[in-house]
Amino acid sequence: MSVQFHPKEDLIVSASMDQTVRVWDISGLRKTSPNSGGPGGSNPGGPGNFEAFDTFSTVKHVLEGHDRGVNFAMFHPTLPLIISAGDDRVIKIWRMSETKAWEVDSCRGHFNNVSSALFHPKHELIVSCGEDKTVRVWDLAKRTAIQTFRREQDRFWVLAAHPNLNLFAAGHDSGLIVFKLERERPAFSVFQDTLYYVRDKYVRAYDFNTGADIGLLSVRKFGSPYVPPRTLSFNPAERAVILTINSDNGIYELTNLPQQAQGEVKDSSVDGKKGSGQSAIFVARNRFAVLNKTSQVRCTISFGCSLKLML
Repeated sequence: MSVQFHPKEDLIVSASMDQTVRVWDISGLRKTSPNSGGPGGSNPGGPGNFEAFDTFSTVKHVLEGHDRGVNFAMFHPTLPLIISAGDDRVIKIWRMSETKAWEVDSCRGHFNNVSSALFHPKHELIVSCGEDKTVRVWDLAKRTAIQTFRREQDRFWVLAAHPNLNLFAAGHDSGLIVFKLERERPAFSVFQDTLYYVRDKYVRAYDFNTGADIGLLSVRKFGSPYVPPRTLSFNPAERAVILTINSDNGIYELTNLPQQAQGEVKDSSVDGKKGSGQSAIFVARNRFAVLNKTSQVRCTISFGCSLKLML
């Protein structure tokens, strides 16, 4: 049903209706005679010719665990991991070594055949699609679903990740969609001559005059799983920031920044205040407003009580 080359090693992974995933060693292709016309030869077949090199490949691992046919399998771009998607509605995660391969865990949640699944090229996420008309995003570490995108009429069949850009494509019964899971522009706020922004799980301060770029606050424990924050609001009076993130159905975190620009970078979870909301912004010296899913704006005293204002 699918085959894929390993990004670095002489391996191929295949998925089949025989309910197995197989890893093939194709290093024998490098040992062919220079005059054989094979991959290492000097006399390749011309246009219209088809040369098969199946005699130079051997089965290295057979992965058994799916209860029905397997539609897709792929290697992780950097780790010794494989994921597979099958008609048993399960996504399986496998680990392999030089001598063996074994099942690590499964992701369950699709309610029809899973057509395709792939590793996110930059984050610890899995993206999958299926005949249940959904595209789902999973936390690779916790094996839990964190986002679901549904199409009312069309089944999804295939996924692709752009090699360089933050883009994914999914093919369905009547066409395809191209989508993003996050924005390229970081959450940021500007005050006077300083840009406060989030990069690599840190709130940083960039001084426009001097060019100094300093890490102020670690936000690595913000959200489960961590995804880059959507918004950042800075309060110069309290020297505090409010961050919002899409994880856990939308949450915000209010934390004071250290008074000294230099020194040990603290973790936002130590003394931060959290709550639910899709966006948050400071509206006064000691108040901020939060937008939540119930279409309410909640005006809150910093580190104090709150008042709800209906939209």
